[in-house]
Amino acid sequence: MTKLFGNIIPYTKEVYFELKKVNWLSQKQLIQYTIAVIGLSLFVALFLGLLDAGFVYAITNYFVK
Repeated sequence: MTKLFGNIIPYTKEVYFELKKVNWLSQKQLIQYTIAVIGLSLFVALFLGLLDAGFVYAITNYFVK
């Protein structure tokens, strides 16, 4: 148990130094990428929803009578 807690401080220091090396996005890039992801997600959801509605319509009208 002591060994587990003895490793926490060195690990935390290493994480801190590694995070300082990360190239973080600018606020403008972050906003642009967030909007792109939300837009693409909405497009895919709409596409799949329409595809599903089309299949339901086709199955109920042409295969189930």
